[in-house]
Amino acid sequence: MTNKHLIALDLDGTLLTDDKKITSRTKKVIRTAREEGHIVMIATGRPYRSSEMYYRELELDTPIVNFNGAFIHHPNNDKWGIFHSPLDLRVTKEIIEALDSFSFHNIIAEIRDDVYLHYHDEKLIEIFQLDKPNVTSGDLLRFLPDAPTSMLIHTDEVHLQKIREHLSSVHAEVVDHRSWTAPWHVIEIIKSGMNKAVGLKRACDYYQIPQERVIAFGDEDNDLEMLEFAGKGIAMGNGINHVKTIANDVTLTNEEDGVAEYLNEYLNLKAL
Repeated sequence: MTNKHLIALDLDGTLLTDDKKITSRTKKVIRTAREEGHIVMIATGRPYRSSEMYYRELELDTPIVNFNGAFIHHPNNDKWGIFHSPLDLRVTKEIIEALDSFSFHNIIAEIRDDVYLHYHDEKLIEIFQLDKPNVTSGDLLRFLPDAPTSMLIHTDEVHLQKIREHLSSVHAEVVDHRSWTAPWHVIEIIKSGMNKAVGLKRACDYYQIPQERVIAFGDEDNDLEMLEFAGKGIAMGNGINHVKTIANDVTLTNEEDGVAEYLNEYLNLKAL
C-alpha cells in the first residue's frame, strides 16, 4: 500500500470515553484501518502500566509513547530499542527541596513503572495503583533511587501558579511542566524537550512514513506538539480551545466516537 498512514491516538479524552472505555465502533474502525495497511499507535501522558490494557485490547503491534515522550518502547519487539529520557536527579532533588517553601499535598516521582510518594496517601495510591506498580512512600530526598521519568506535584489550585513560576524561573532550561485539568490540581514535570512528537518522529523514521501522512488525535495541551507535527492534526470536539486553534480539523467528542467517525470518512474505510 503506497499511501499508508501513521495514526497516533491520545488516550484520555480522545480514544477513551469519559468512563475510560474504547467503544465497539471505535475498535471496528481501528481494526479496519489496520487491515487496510495503516499503522496505529498510542501516544499518551500515562505510564505504560496504565496504558498496556488498551494496547492489548486493540491488539497493536507498534511502538508506544508514554510519559508524553519521555519513555518510548515497542512492547512486542525488544530489538526496536528503549528510549528513556528521565529528569536529571540533581535537578529533581533541587525541586523537592524548594517545595518546602511552597504549599503542596504530595510529590509523586515515577521511574518507568515504579511509583515513589513523598507522603503515604491511600487515596493517591488507589488512583496510581491501577495496575499494581511498586509503590514506595517516604522522603524522596532519601528514598528516590534513580532519576525519575516524570514527577507530579499535587497542590491546591491557589498555589499551582506560584510553583509553576518557580519552576520556570529556576529550571526553564532543563524541565518542561504543565498542569492537569480539574479536578486534580497537579503539575507534571518531565525533561525539557520531551513531547509526544518526539515519539511520533521515531515511529515515522522506523516505518518510513512521511510527516504529511501522519494523522494525530488529541484534546489537551500535552497533544499540541504532536498535532503540529502531524500532517493532519485533529482536535477532539471536547478538546481545549488552544488545541482546536492549532489543529487542521476538529472532529466529534470522545463520547461521540470522534476518532472513529473521522478516520472512517477520511480514509474511506466504510467500516461504519
